[in-house]
Amino acid sequence: MKALKNIFKAREISSLIFLIAIFLIVGSINPSFLRFKNLLLIFNGSIVYVLLAIGIAFVIISGEIDVSIGATLGLAAAVSATLLRDGSSWAAAVISALIVGAAVGLINGIGVTVLKIPSIIMTLGVNGVVRGAIYVYTNGKWVENVPYTFKAISQATIMNTLTYFFFGALILMGIVHILLTKTNRGRYFAAVGDNVSGAHLIGIPVDKTKIITFVACGIFAAIAGVVYVSRVGFVTPTAGNGYEMKAIAACVLGGISLTGGVGTVVGATIGATIMSSISRVLVFLKFSSDYDNTITGILLIIIVVADALIQRRVAEKARRKRLLARTSGEGGKNNE
Repeated sequence: MKALKNIFKAREISSLIFLIAIFLIVGSINPSFLRFKNLLLIFNGSIVYVLLAIGIAFVIISGEIDVSIGATLGLAAAVSATLLRDGSSWAAAVISALIVGAAVGLINGIGVTVLKIPSIIMTLGVNGVVRGAIYVYTNGKWVENVPYTFKAISQATIMNTLTYFFFGALILMGIVHILLTKTNRGRYFAAVGDNVSGAHLIGIPVDKTKIITFVACGIFAAIAGVVYVSRVGFVTPTAGNGYEMKAIAACVLGGISLTGGVGTVVGATIGATIMSSISRVLVFLKFSSDYDNTITGILLIIIVVADALIQRRVAEKARRKRLLARTSGEGGKNNE
């Protein structure tokens, strides 16, 4: 019974209930939405957002932010697509993309930890630089003619259901979740995000931990870029533009606090599924897809405000509890 209560207290459960509620409400309005084929399209279409959300979850849990992941995805996608188009091996294309992602993440991490630049400013600047680098690298042109065999990977499914990419994303999520919650070093990320000063005092390498989070975020953005190439089949200079907001919104919807220290990649994955379903929800409700970004922004604001109010209430409750404990202790001494 206690275990069941703990499950329902988990922040991820609220996100899962929200996801199910959306599906049921839209399905009641338009029953076609709940068709198995449509649900598969939603889940298979969420892969890029899931990978981005897992990556940025590292950063947000550690108390920082990264708004350059959309540009990182775009550059990694452009590099891998160009190499594939020009006849390079798949391994060379993927490794090159991962190097690009890790390099961008390392630059972000060094800027935040060594140069002490606020992460929002550092990553915003890097976002502009990387976005410009995409235009220079591609000469402002689309990268097309990606080999069909590479594009076909994204369509390959297991027993005509979910794609191999989706299962791969779930496996990565499971590995990261275990690392962050079941290992001592993995818990460093939440400890740093929860209390930087306290983390310093108990010997946690705060700067090193934050650099790792940004590198991990860049690597996951690069993986998302490779998946993007396989799914779309071409890369434009604006590829990944705006994806950072959806990834951040996915984490917040999934129960990760923007103040750091709270949340899991499981929640981020659920949030990413919610974000990826919005466009299809609009279609089945017969609304224009132009409302997609507006709804994303509204959801982000609502959840952030709600989270801030909850955190404030919890802090106030804890303060009152400490105050009552002190006053009751003093009362006991006076009675003696």
